[in-house]
Amino acid sequence: MTNHKETTEAKHGPAAVIMGASSGIGMEVARLLLHRGWHLGLAARRTEPLAALSEEYPGLVKYASIDITETGSEVLLRRLIDEMEGISLYLHVSGVGWQNMALDADKELTTVQTNALGFTRMVGEAYRYFAARGEGHIAVVSSIAGTKGMGAAPAYSATKAFDTTYVEALEQQAHMRGKHIHFTDIRPGFVRTALLGDGRRYPLLMNPETVARAIVNAILHHRHVVVIDWRYRLLTALWRCVPRWIWRRMSVNNG
Repeated sequence: MTNHKETTEAKHGPAAVIMGASSGIGMEVARLLLHRGWHLGLAARRTEPLAALSEEYPGLVKYASIDITETGSEVLLRRLIDEMEGISLYLHVSGVGWQNMALDADKELTTVQTNALGFTRMVGEAYRYFAARGEGHIAVVSSIAGTKGMGAAPAYSATKAFDTTYVEALEQQAHMRGKHIHFTDIRPGFVRTALLGDGRRYPLLMNPETVARAIVNAILHHRHVVVIDWRYRLLTALWRCVPRWIWRRMSVNNG
């Protein structure tokens, strides 16, 4: 019996939904996959960039306006998947974060709404879809900030730790349930995107294009955890070796 994935890809090639595709990393990954012939369902709050990409790649793009912080937004995700007539990959890029030394309440709560609650809505719905099919691939862009609690951005580092733990738990659950769902946790450091448009100077800054190429490579090779790039792999390895009593006395910015 032919499975859904084989039927879908025989009809129009590999298909994916990218959540958070209107700019930065999400847009660059979309372009790379479209260049490879993928059919994409693109989602974000702003649809103008998605509409432009749809015109640039006729027949390869469907798009939807989805605000992941809104209750019921998972219904819109499932509707987009249905419009795609099935997908084999869900990529979650949506996220927000700030340096927040003053612990501004609105910034902290907005970060939790997006990076934790919104993340759970979307990734959970993608998981339920793939679980029903019996297979699929979920990739998420988290951050090296989830490695340790970072005083410069408490909610950001905490929610990114949540994201990586949630994906790890789903991966274990999929195995327990006999579902062939693969997971890729992508952890970049500082990337030159609108998220860092606060006028601060960030070290080891990477271009979105470079990060997008690494993400596509990780997805195509079904990597489990990928820290981008080698400098951040070294840095986070060192962070993990720092005892808590020393860490709490250090001054560390987030990635």
